[in-house]
This record gives sequence, structure tokens and C-alpha cells, in this order.
Amino acid sequence: MYYFASDVHLGAGDENASRRTEQRFVKWLDSVAEDADAIFLVGDIFDFWYEYGKVVPKGFVRTLGKLAELSDRGVKIYLFIGNHDMWARDYFERECGVEIIRQPSVFELAGKKMFIAHGDNMNISGKPLLQLMNWGFRSPVLRTLFSWLVHPDIALRFGQWWSGTSRKSHAKDDITPSSLGFLIDYARNYKAQNPTTDYILFGHMHYPYDLKESDLRLLFLGCWDGDEATYAVMDDKGNIELKNF
Repeated sequence: MYYFASDVHLGAGDENASRRTEQRFVKWLDSVAEDADAIFLVGDIFDFWYEYGKVVPKGFVRTLGKLAELSDRGVKIYLFIGNHDMWARDYFERECGVEIIRQPSVFELAGKKMFIAHGDNMNISGKPLLQLMNWGFRSPVLRTLFSWLVHPDIALRFGQWWSGTSRKSHAKDDITPSSLGFLIDYARNYKAQNPTTDYILFGHMHYPYDLKESDLRLLFLGCWDGDEATYAVMDDKGNIELKNF
């Protein structure tokens, strides 16, 4: 079995809300690990994550410990970088044993070919401001200057404020199927150029959606705020579906 989740946004909200989200996420990891061939965490697992050379954000001990435990037990875990945790370096790999995925990737799972991406930074050619922000946030030079010049306490306060502002723009009550259009267009074009692809899977939009067309199967993972969390599961025959936890 293969499991997929995204947009948990650990650390979002007040301390009590954040703790409840983390406890539920760890419970989910425990439940799926029983029969998982692999677990795919498809970006924005943390609401904000920034690594200095010797400093990482405090907290998340339940999640980090559980990832390390499952990895030690032989469960393969892939952690995709999203737009809220793009500043991860090698901490997760060294301490938790997960594999970091920094680019959209294709996997062969249960005889099916799946294209997986968080979903940010895609099909944005007509959005110059977003392109500029994306370049700035991912610039190694600017990141190095930021690390040298900004104290971690200040950096994390700024990052948490920025992440909260960004997350509110994807509030699930404001998202409709029409909001997914730019990624649906991307998926259709990708499928046309890569016709052997069986499934395409995105996170990012905080809106669970399963699109079935004649030659395309596209799934959007949901987020983990509120009372429900949405994830995807693929069985050993290659069948995939969205579920709530």
C-alpha cells in the first residue's frame, strides 16, 4: 500500500490547535505504517521551516520522532518540499531517515506511473510577481545572506507571519474546483506530452478533488486544518482513492 498526504501545516494556529493537528498526524502515520510500502508527504508538512547550519525550529518532536521511528522500522518515507518548507536542508534526511524530494518526480508504484508534485511554482508564466517571489525565496545567495544577517528568533517570527498570510490565501472555504484550473491545465498538458502517465497528484490547494477524464486521472490532496484530514491511498493493484481521517 502507498499513502499520500500534504499540507498538514504543523505549527499553524495557536498552540492548542497546532498540538491537536500534530497528534492527529502522528496517529495517522501510526495507522498507515502497518501496511505501507511507502509514505509520500507531498509538501507543506510544516507551516514554516527554516534551517540554519546548526539551528532548526523548536517543537514538532512527536512528528520528527515518529518519522525517525518508522524509518528505522524500514518504512520508506518521501518528503516533498513545498512553498512553506522549501528552506529545508539535510536535517530530515540525517535525523529522521526520510528522502527529500525537491522537484516534481515520477514514480512507478504498483505497476502504475505517477507524476507527483506539491503544486506551487507550476504554470506561473503569466504571473510575474509570483515568479519574482519564487526566485527570491529560492535564491541560494539571498538565503545565505538571510542566514548570516537575521537572528533565528527574528527569522522564525517573520516566517510564521508570512506563512500565516500565505495560508489564508488558500483557505479551503474559499477554494472551488474552478480555483484549480491552472493546475488542471498543467496536468492536461503534461499528460499529452507523457501519455504513459497513469496518475497525476498535487497538494498545495487545500482542496481534495478527484478528476477523472477519458485519458487523465488527477488527484488533489486536501489539508489538515479543521475536523477532517484528506489523504490518498493506492493499493497493490494500482487503484487509488481519496479518504478522510
